[in-house]
Amino acid sequence: MSREFEEREIDQLYEAILTLKSKEELTSFFSDVCTSKEIASIAQRFQVAKMLSEHHTYNEVAEATGASTATISRVNRSLVSGNGSYELVLSRMNEQ
Repeated sequence: MSREFEEREIDQLYEAILTLKSKEELTSFFSDVCTSKEIASIAQRFQVAKMLSEHHTYNEVAEATGASTATISRVNRSLVSGNGSYELVLSRMNEQ
């Protein structure tokens, strides 16, 4: 796939996700689009981000989530110098 095609298709995916209106619709959509392993990997990375934002150590995070140190490091890089999306989502979840 060309880079332009990929970007256009990724944008369409994001737009499709934004049309979903409930947790049930999200669950159904992601179950159709992703394998259970892909969903579990995304969920694991989110839990890693949550724990790191709560100042847990790498060892605590690894033990609780089963994530590799490479995954924990990658998520930590996103928390430190990423786009701020983990912080945004975690902050919104804490408001609820």
